[in-house]
Amino acid sequence: MQTQLAPEYQNTADGQAAEAILRKCVHCGFCTATCPTYQLLGDELDGPRGRIYLMKQVLEGQTPTRATQMHLDRCLTCRNCESTCPSGVDYGHLVDIGRKMVDAKVPRPLGEKAVRWALKEGLPSPLFAPAMKLGQWVRPLLPQVLKNKVPAPQRAGAWPTQQHARKVLMLEGCVQPAMAPNINSATARVLDAAGVQVQRVAKAGCCGAVKFHLNDQDGGKAQMRANIDAWWPHVEQGADALVMNASGCGVTVKEYGHILRDDPQYADKAARISALTRDLSELLPELLPALKARLGEGARQQPALVFHPPCTLQHGQKLKGGVETHMAALGFAVRIAANESHLCCGSAGTYSVLNPEISTQLRDRKLGHLAPAADEVIVSANIGCITHLQGGTPTPVRHWVEVLDAALSATVPAFAA
Repeated sequence: MQTQLAPEYQNTADGQAAEAILRKCVHCGFCTATCPTYQLLGDELDGPRGRIYLMKQVLEGQTPTRATQMHLDRCLTCRNCESTCPSGVDYGHLVDIGRKMVDAKVPRPLGEKAVRWALKEGLPSPLFAPAMKLGQWVRPLLPQVLKNKVPAPQRAGAWPTQQHARKVLMLEGCVQPAMAPNINSATARVLDAAGVQVQRVAKAGCCGAVKFHLNDQDGGKAQMRANIDAWWPHVEQGADALVMNASGCGVTVKEYGHILRDDPQYADKAARISALTRDLSELLPELLPALKARLGEGARQQPALVFHPPCTLQHGQKLKGGVETHMAALGFAVRIAANESHLCCGSAGTYSVLNPEISTQLRDRKLGHLAPAADEVIVSANIGCITHLQGGTPTPVRHWVEVLDAALSATVPAFAA
């Protein structure tokens, strides 16, 4: 796609990066077939090709409007289009640039700005945990729309204390410790069972995705740099990997090297951090022998599983098929949706708050395709997907590592919705 950059963008890093991405697009439209919002709304401007045209117009000097902003806001950034695109268009990075440029020219209404500010400042805040605890305490009194955002209280279980020669770091996340603390402790216990010690790094906080994708890119980068500073001494001491059990965090940390590539102080460190980052499922192949030996018949005592692969796992990180393949190898009965397993569930970070109608439609569509039976549990790999899906079904929704942990401990978990 030929693009003539407006003078204000010609010598900027964002302008040049966007132009390079746009030149790969050949207008084929394959991306529209797998775009969730295009599937729901049927509007060309609510699909990747249409949004690319809108961003191209801005880069060429056309003044964006609130409509331009709305169509970019409606994008889930699921990156399904990247999996479909035959030309390798880097749409995820392009839309980050496009939103930044449009927001610089199109003021948002005060109420919209306030909600976005509350999300980007509140979710990564130390105050989030006590606020969530209060919400859980009054949960029975909450209207359903709020109850869906406040999961029932969960016990984390014990953190393993055994020392192992192999050590990995793990990002605990900003909302996960308050909303679903058992995911982190279950991860530590599963890795402990395979002879791997998980090290917690107290000064590591939010991965930066919330702020970055709400167009506080400077704030997001500051969080990324703070995490690199927290992890770096452990990296120098030989940490084997940086493990992510939330695929939304994982895809962001894997892109630190790209996001901070022009930062003279952090570019090399960021690239090293990204290279060390592994989704938890990426460790499974090498851990299978040790886990099989510990499991025995434990897997067969667990409920059958229906796996929803998050977009950040299958499209953002290009990790497709690993969880269900390796869990099956461990003896679990696991399947994926027969239809549209590639489509987004509608969670998409803060999207379910900012675009609730579209988000709910996608959630219900996804649950319809997952079609869990009475004896099945839905599992996923990202706290956002888990919470969002649970809000639409009485079927328990859990992280797959929690089920594996329960099987290792030879106890059947009490799955309460």
